[in-house]
Amino acid sequence: MSDSLRFPSRKVRATLYLPPEVLDEARDAAYHLAGPPARMTLTKLVEEAFRRELERLKDLYNEGQDFPPRKEDLKGGRPIAA
Repeated sequence: MSDSLRFPSRKVRATLYLPPEVLDEARDAAYHLAGPPARMTLTKLVEEAFRRELERLKDLYNEGQDFPPRKEDLKGGRPIAA
């Protein structure tokens, strides 16, 4: 197990938008899994999902390597159409 999973780092607040049904389902899951053995929280659910998806994206698009640090902040608004 990596040190980042054994020794969680400080958390930062992130604002993002999700479809209401996805957020409701995640909240329902966190509510029903809050006790032992899962002890799930909404933060834990999202963090684990982000980590799994980042690993998948690194494998798919970056030969399993971390993406390089960004040179500027992300731009807000709608994504650029391809």
